[in-house]
Amino acid sequence: MKYQNVTIALPEELVRDAKHLAVDRGVSLSRFVATLLEERVEAARRYQHARERQRQTLDRGFALGTNGNIDWRREDIHER
Repeated sequence: MKYQNVTIALPEELVRDAKHLAVDRGVSLSRFVATLLEERVEAARRYQHARERQRQTLDRGFALGTNGNIDWRREDIHER
């Protein structure tokens, strides 16, 4: 895997707290931030994949047992 350096500006307090979290996990701040980004990117990919599967399911439709023939009216199945 090829790595690329990225410069970002963050509030000092956020950096300080993030460093403490990284130390608690036994990783560098760089590895800590990379792990967080990897998790977010993977979650977004999984969401997009699930969304596409659902769209395909909706495009195919569902077998409702009518064979495409609807021989009733709304008034027939709902009392007024």
